[in-house]
Amino acid sequence: MKRKLIQILSLLVVLCPALVQAQTPQTPLTNRELVTLVYELPKHPERRDEVVEEIRKRGIGFPLTDGMRSLVATKSGSDPLLRRTLEEAERRRVNPAASARPPDAEAEELLERTRVATLAAAAAMPDFIVKQLIKRSYAFGTTSNWIPQDNLTIAVGYRANAGEEYKVLAVNGMPLGREAKQSRDYSKDVAPGATSSGVEYISAVADVFKPESKTVFKFADTDLVLGRRTLVFEYAIEQPLSNLNLRADTAAASVGSRGRVWIDRETNRVLRFEQVATEIPPGFPITAASSLIDYDWVTIGEGKYLLPTHSEILLTRLNGNMPRQSRNEIRFRGYQKFGAELKIIDEIDEKDFPPEKPEKP
Repeated sequence: MKRKLIQILSLLVVLCPALVQAQTPQTPLTNRELVTLVYELPKHPERRDEVVEEIRKRGIGFPLTDGMRSLVATKSGSDPLLRRTLEEAERRRVNPAASARPPDAEAEELLERTRVATLAAAAAMPDFIVKQLIKRSYAFGTTSNWIPQDNLTIAVGYRANAGEEYKVLAVNGMPLGREAKQSRDYSKDVAPGATSSGVEYISAVADVFKPESKTVFKFADTDLVLGRRTLVFEYAIEQPLSNLNLRADTAAASVGSRGRVWIDRETNRVLRFEQVATEIPPGFPITAASSLIDYDWVTIGEGKYLLPTHSEILLTRLNGNMPRQSRNEIRFRGYQKFGAELKIIDEIDEKDFPPEKPEKP
């Protein structure tokens, strides 16, 4: 008996340091540690998610200065996810109580309420038209050194029984020399480059919450969107169950998807939606594709609906053996009932693409 007790005590002596280390909260990232992490990104952009996870897990222990913001933007190619994660870490540092993670059970209840609200809203969406203002740019390789290409003005019509259709109104502020037809794909009416046709802004979020998608969710973080407190959930859908498709000229591929949804803690609605293509077939011309959509309340007729106000679409495509990146920055303007007259604007200037409003703390 005495020998057995000695063995148990010896085991506790060995395990105690490990138990204490496991229970001890990790210290926040220092300025130097974060700099070391982001300096690795130009050579190893695939480590972006590791840096994001480290910031989420540990937070930051220093004031976030404009100099640090600039450094992170430069080294990450102005990666939006890394920027938002860093800003949320700063809000958590300044006001820990407001940014505290709720219990997992509370997060799961919010997710289930959002599932019900999102599917109901998608079924009740009105037919509408909206004007898209699109800035297209490209970069060689995977440098994210963006070169402006052109500005497009697109009329988009949405009908519940037909989805979305597009019509080119103007290129660089000039109407087309011919009448463009409304169709599911406007790529034939503009110069070669990435187009956003086929991006289902209404159904994409609903697909994530449909039972048949068998989406796997994971509570990831808190964040602030449009001044609203949100919970961030990561999700993944396997290719056989996914509705995401990629098109490259005449080729098409059904792919899986993963990403994040930002859910308003009070309204149970998705305010931001990120979708990243996964399981892209080997040899397919598009090697990477992602989209980020911001939603806000807009008025159509006498009703208010949560609809996209801004989107960013990123594609990487092989041009021979050389990858080429494409980016479409999209603003949505002038929602109207379907059938209303959509005026062609005479010119596109920077006023049509105002800078992002700073997030309210």
